[in-house]
Amino acid sequence: MSILFITSTRIGDAILSTGILAWLHEQYPEDGITIACGGPAAKVFGEVPNLEKLHIVKKQPNHGHWWQLWRAMAPRKWRVVVDLRRSAMPWLLLAGKRYSVPKDRTGRHRVELNASMFGIPPQDPKIWTAPQHREAAEKLLSGAKSPVALAVGANWAGKTWPADRFAALAGRIRQLDAFAPGAEIVLVGGPDEREAGAALLENQAGGRVIDAFGLDVLSTYELLKRCRLMVANDSAMMHLAAASGIPTIGLFGPTKDQHYRPWGENGFVVRTPDSADSLLARLKADPAAVSGLMDGITVEDVAAQVQALEARGLLAAR
Repeated sequence: MSILFITSTRIGDAILSTGILAWLHEQYPEDGITIACGGPAAKVFGEVPNLEKLHIVKKQPNHGHWWQLWRAMAPRKWRVVVDLRRSAMPWLLLAGKRYSVPKDRTGRHRVELNASMFGIPPQDPKIWTAPQHREAAEKLLSGAKSPVALAVGANWAGKTWPADRFAALAGRIRQLDAFAPGAEIVLVGGPDEREAGAALLENQAGGRVIDAFGLDVLSTYELLKRCRLMVANDSAMMHLAAASGIPTIGLFGPTKDQHYRPWGENGFVVRTPDSADSLLARLKADPAAVSGLMDGITVEDVAAQVQALEARGLLAAR
């Protein structure tokens, strides 16, 4: 028998779903797993145990992608079908058990909402990697003693903290005793985000900067595991860092941190004074305001959170 796991298109949501996937593997350790997801999210699942197939869901007119998925999955009987997309698919396939994520009516974190399908405690995200991903991370970090990761990009301009503030924050971080004689700044994200990190890449007078833009997701996860801290916009890189267990500070403005804060005991939030709803209302009234939605977070706000983590001893070498 096998399990069909239908999950997100976006990498961040896919990462948050991996705890459920790990739990399913524990319940049915001998079963093969087929994962249906968007192309970007597929990058998360390449080393999942017992993976039989990755089915890429490509959006088509008139919901044609769902019919394509049904045609691919209907010929067999599934032990379990899990759907995090809230489609009709679980009830259109022959299956022993069917689960669909409920609507969010309580303001729960996505990890909590996913677990509620099964009536179990929240399941921490889990990322599976292979030796080549660990080797790639170690090669990039060769010689680094106090690597600190920054993720300057996001999938929407409205969630992006100004790049010059990231650059100023890097200078503040390097002055902390926890990183003496100075942190190596590690820049992570997609290759299209390298331009946003230009100010950090070009000005290396304060110390070493490691360009990890464009590194594959699983190698980036291994790289983040070896870092001392992550500061990130609300993004896939933020969730990847939180999944690695390192102290992760997520910066929030027009998105709701109660749903998408970095998950885990080492996840922390700095958000704008204005709520997500008020910022979205501002954007609706003035679409040109998109580039300033994160301006309410100052460098001092984030530096104060980093210093608080230092005072708690959370930034010590791992």
